Order: sequence, then structure tokens, then C-alpha cells
Amino acid sequence: MLAPNPLESFYRGKNIAPTLGVSLLPMKTQSEHSESESTALKWPAGKIACIIRYEIDPFQREAFAKYAETWGRVIPRCGAQLLGYFLPHEGTNNVAWGVILHQSLASYEAYRARARADEEGRQNFAAAQEGRFILREERTFVEVVPGTLGVPGLPGR
Repeated sequence: MLAPNPLESFYRGKNIAPTLGVSLLPMKTQSEHSESESTALKWPAGKIACIIRYEIDPFQREAFAKYAETWGRVIPRCGAQLLGYFLPHEGTNNVAWGVILHQSLASYEAYRARARADEEGRQNFAAAQEGRFILREERTFVEVVPGTLGVPGLPGR
């Protein structure tokens, strides 16, 4: 039998992701775990994620990081929920990601209008165009498959 994970008792029944607007179902020990019972995060009904794939100039990584940090202030102010921006770490060196949560496509459109009107947002758009560190940008809208978000690994596996 595997030793219990010491973090399980700490996290059991706690919402460790309040900034995502999601909550955890109670975690189970390995002996309590069953394939039919999910330990996944709960995702609010109807919420969508906008996943932005950026092709960046790998020699301007720091410029993209500054761009992303700026959106970290602008996005919440404009009414969306930022999950995060992600720079390449290993492997491909020219692909970065941004993940923004919205209540619906309509709320996304309202957010975009507010972001275009936001002074710091406009400056950030202009800096990206002037700096040319973003070579290409693609947006995809997704919804979570229930029972698959944030499912923790079993201890010792």
C-alpha cells in the first residue's frame, strides 16, 4: 500500500482555486478513489475559455512577457478573468499562450470593446504592433469537458 499524500489532508474540501471561479470537490485518499468518482474542479455552467496561441519572436521573449504582465492588469479591469499567460519553457521556443475566462461569447465581445477603450490596453496593443514581437495570433473558444479539469494524479504514480 502506498503512503498517503500529506497534501491530501491539507487540501481536502478546500477551494484552492478561488481566482478561477472554480472549486474543488473533496479529495479522496487512494483507497477512497474510484474511476467513477471525479476529484476534478467544478466549472461554472456556460463558462468558456478563450485560448490565445501566439507565435512570438523568440529573441523578444522579454517584450512579450511585459505585454502579458500588462494584460494581467487590464483584463480583470475590463471584466474578464485571466487564467494566465504562458511563455515557452522547453521545446518550441516561439509559441506562447494566453487563457482568459468569460461567462459567454456575448461577455467576451463586451470585454473586447472595453479592452479597446482602456488606455493601458490601447497602449499595449500599440506596443505589440510597434515592437513586432507577436508574429501571429489565433483565438479558440473552448468549454471544459465535465470531470476532466484539474483531476489530480494518484499518490505514488
